[in-house]
Amino acid sequence: MPYRQKKVVVIGAGSVGTAYIYALLPTGVAGEIALIDIDQNRVEGEVLDLSHGLPFIPPVKIKKGDYSDCADADIIVVTAGAKQQPGQSRLDLIQKNAQIVRSICHEISKQDCSAVFVMVTNPVDALTYVALKELKWNHQRIIGSGTVLDSARLKYLLSQHCKIDARNVHAYILGEHGDSEVAAWSMSHIAGVSLRDYCKICRACDYSEHHRRIAEEVRNSAYHIIGYKGSTYYGIGLSLVRITETILRNEHSILTVSSFLDGQYGIKDVCLSVPCVVGDTGVKMTIDAELAADELHALRASAQTIREVLEKIKG
Repeated sequence: MPYRQKKVVVIGAGSVGTAYIYALLPTGVAGEIALIDIDQNRVEGEVLDLSHGLPFIPPVKIKKGDYSDCADADIIVVTAGAKQQPGQSRLDLIQKNAQIVRSICHEISKQDCSAVFVMVTNPVDALTYVALKELKWNHQRIIGSGTVLDSARLKYLLSQHCKIDARNVHAYILGEHGDSEVAAWSMSHIAGVSLRDYCKICRACDYSEHHRRIAEEVRNSAYHIIGYKGSTYYGIGLSLVRITETILRNEHSILTVSSFLDGQYGIKDVCLSVPCVVGDTGVKMTIDAELAADELHALRASAQTIREVLEKIKG
């Protein structure tokens, strides 16, 4: 059987969608990328601009797409929607963006599609759930970018504080991609040593106070960036590349994507982020790990926050 190039469809030609494509191109993991947006001129311009870099990267086809491209896609990445404004929470975006996501899902449903669906539009957890209900696919195929970026921010800040390469810091943000997110300190480690024990060895700081400050900085990172420059897109673009690689290469990597929980951590019927094994069909397995009592309580409270938002948009 001849090898078939992997195809990525991106719905949304704004800053996030185009930053993602720009970061994805040099990896060579996708053989074809189709960009869809209601602003046809924007799509034409972005595709043309990106195409001029093709002589410098592995072979890939970039094109202006339409919803028929979803039929043979391996991944559909949705970044379309209103962007978060200064002072606005992610949850405040829900009404407008839920309507946009329902419209997109309606168009995708017309295609005979076996792709993995990746939601990026905020509030990502609630909208992942909206897409799940609209598409009616196996829930493992529908994921959100979740707290993959938040976890990266936590690793970065810890690496700066501990003066350790960020790639050697293993730490997770769980729950909502938003204000109720939870830093899972009990799951964090450096060199196989729990972070709390590592801090006792290092003795460079009052670790409990620094952990609180770091978690707060992670939680507020997007607000700071939006205040400085209007929007965030580089970090999430690279996060999406990481998600894409593990799906297209079937890596079985562990990522804190937003996915449907059905009893794990005592949480049901909501999408939020916990460590998941991710591969070519989406979530292969949800890791139902043992958390500290305060972290578990906070994770369940985060789930309730998302449920309350979903109640406002039902129907």
